[in-house]
Amino acid sequence: MRRKFLGGNWKMNGLKSGLTALLTAVIQQLKDLATVEVAVFPSDVYLESMGNLLKAQHSAIALGGQNHCDHEEGAYTGETAPGMLQDIGCRYVLLGHSERRHTFGESNRVIARKFALAKQHHLIPVLCVGETEMQRDIGETEAVVREQINAVVNEVGINALAKAIIAYEPVWAIGTGKIATAEAVQEMHAMIRKHLANSDHDIAQNIQIIYGGSLKPQNAKDIFVLPDVDGGLVGGASLKAEDFTALAKLLAS
Repeated sequence: MRRKFLGGNWKMNGLKSGLTALLTAVIQQLKDLATVEVAVFPSDVYLESMGNLLKAQHSAIALGGQNHCDHEEGAYTGETAPGMLQDIGCRYVLLGHSERRHTFGESNRVIARKFALAKQHHLIPVLCVGETEMQRDIGETEAVVREQINAVVNEVGINALAKAIIAYEPVWAIGTGKIATAEAVQEMHAMIRKHLANSDHDIAQNIQIIYGGSLKPQNAKDIFVLPDVDGGLVGGASLKAEDFTALAKLLAS
């Protein structure tokens, strides 16, 4: 049985005092929730302080980085090394988020290199995949997602996905208020699982595939019950303790 996962991607939002209050509320409201893996992804500058708060509260909520460099170390001003994330207590890292792909120009090849480094440093990659609205309109959705996954598999091999998460996030639904229909979400998650099964049936059946794209308590109920959906990656709703904890409780129900 695949365990459910909920990630809160805080992106470049908040200051220390507000984020401390947010995480404190989330910790308290989810302290008895044991059936869902929950992780928060603060900006790099707040990772250590949020990690210290989680430790002080003896919380099971995990810490994750929003990104890391595709080089292990060296003269890369402004970047964060994967080993640095692991060193301060990160368990997860987001890789290939659409904002990294489309705003910062990261290619499938770069993301695949980052995935390899994350595994080397014992981080669990959350590989984000998804199509733009234009790609969707011309019928390229499945081909785009397969290509994004194949770049990683070709770099590290299918076995590296045994301890990883795939987040399907249609680009046109992120931060727009739009959300794919439950039927479309299930179809894409099932397609991803079938595509992985061509290389390894067990990995395909056991990998967590989660959905992201304007998820809120009001629209998540129909998504979270789908057979191939194992949770969610949440943006805006993760910045409101009541919304984020409501999503976690929906997953647990």
